[in-house]
Amino acid sequence: MTSQPSRDAEKQQPPGSTAVCGRAQTRRWRALTVCLVAGFMTLLDVSIVNVALPTVRAGLHMSDSGLQWVLSGYALAFGLVLVPSGRLGDARSRRAVFLAGLALFTAASALAGAAQDQEWLVLARLFQGAAGGVLVPQVSGFIQTLFQGAERGRAFGALGATIGLSTAVGPLLGGVLIHLFGPQDGWRWVFLVNLPIGVAALPIAYRLLPPPRPTAERAGHRDFDPVGVLLLGAGTVALLLPFVQQQQWHSPARWLLLPVAAVLLAVFVGWERHYGRRREPLVSMALFTVRPYAAGVLLSLVYFAGFTAVFFIFTLYLQAGLHYSALAAGLAVTPFAVGSGVSAAVGGRLVSRLGRRLVVAGLVLVLLGLLASALAVQLWSGPSVAWTTLGPLLVAGVGSGLVISPNQTLTLQHVPIARAGSAGGVLQTAQRVGSAVGIALVGSVFFAHAAGRHPDWALAFQLGDTVASGLVLAALLVALADEWANRRENAEQPRAG
Repeated sequence: MTSQPSRDAEKQQPPGSTAVCGRAQTRRWRALTVCLVAGFMTLLDVSIVNVALPTVRAGLHMSDSGLQWVLSGYALAFGLVLVPSGRLGDARSRRAVFLAGLALFTAASALAGAAQDQEWLVLARLFQGAAGGVLVPQVSGFIQTLFQGAERGRAFGALGATIGLSTAVGPLLGGVLIHLFGPQDGWRWVFLVNLPIGVAALPIAYRLLPPPRPTAERAGHRDFDPVGVLLLGAGTVALLLPFVQQQQWHSPARWLLLPVAAVLLAVFVGWERHYGRRREPLVSMALFTVRPYAAGVLLSLVYFAGFTAVFFIFTLYLQAGLHYSALAAGLAVTPFAVGSGVSAAVGGRLVSRLGRRLVVAGLVLVLLGLLASALAVQLWSGPSVAWTTLGPLLVAGVGSGLVISPNQTLTLQHVPIARAGSAGGVLQTAQRVGSAVGIALVGSVFFAHAAGRHPDWALAFQLGDTVASGLVLAALLVALADEWANRRENAEQPRAG
């Protein structure tokens, strides 16, 4: 039975208010859809290129170094601009920054697809990565702005599904495009497929995305902190470069960049604390005093190191070791993509009730799925390995969907909207750094056993998969520590009351 106050409130509502509210809600979800489509394109280009590398090499007569820069150049440029562009969206206009990033990414995709030589393609990929880094932090910022409460969890669930699907679907979509357009020019469509999507999304995004808040509401948040931008950029490059160039830069001297990165990032933290006493810094260090945020960033760093690296070595194992086509290799990881996409949407709905426990359950499933994949390769390696790993990859995919989107929600739920872009940029940077470090670490183990005249591809995958599982286990320990701390706080609150 409806209560009297509720009926009175309904009487007091202006005519048509329910319809107006319904239209506003529909508009918000449509705006989110545009954001996710654009974000999907940028994240897809991290993984879709992997299966196209053999045809890129043949089409443009590229060197090993050039191929490496096609991959690592995108990752470097992407990671370099995430935090500054997130801060720019916070300080100025998130819609304007999003539209600029989308337009630049579309143009860069056209340049990459039209490349006539190695240098052209490498420069286009750098441009494309930077444009993607401009666009992606605005997505989490818009979610913080447009949604609250349980709806925000659902929105982050959709974002988590997008991240998981883009990573897992990339090899499949790349394989399909190369199969359809042939080995000579199929690789060009790996980039050109972004053009119609980007062109269609631009006017829709302009119409649906909310305009910036009035200047008065953003007072104190318009500073851009150029010194912080330079320090963070230099530190990020010094940290990422030794890992993303591991296969081409063989000199041990590259590891000297890591202490340089540590110094630069320490100076950056000191500068941000100093700058933050007077103005709004690039990254507020107060964010890391919030335990869920600090734990979520650390968990993302470690988890992406393990989960992303598995796709890298699995597609190499299938294509180089078992001579799968690009399409067949892409199809082999489809179970992970399907499981991840479905469970991420479910996880977004459950996270407000289950909290970090949901992430713990997801990490356990990922760990079981990866270990079962290694066991399946041990028992049934050979041309049918894609069938034997189908079940384990599906389990790992379901688990991954319960990790990524709930962790996004839990990490960013206590972040002020005025800092949503920069906080999301830090989280995305942790994911990119984790991916680069994980691929380098797991890849080095894989290549050590896949080299020589008689490489043992199955053993190489098993050992690499085991290292990736260890990284996922480390993420599980972070999640358990955060859950235990949360329970301890909840137990102490009644006593304090």
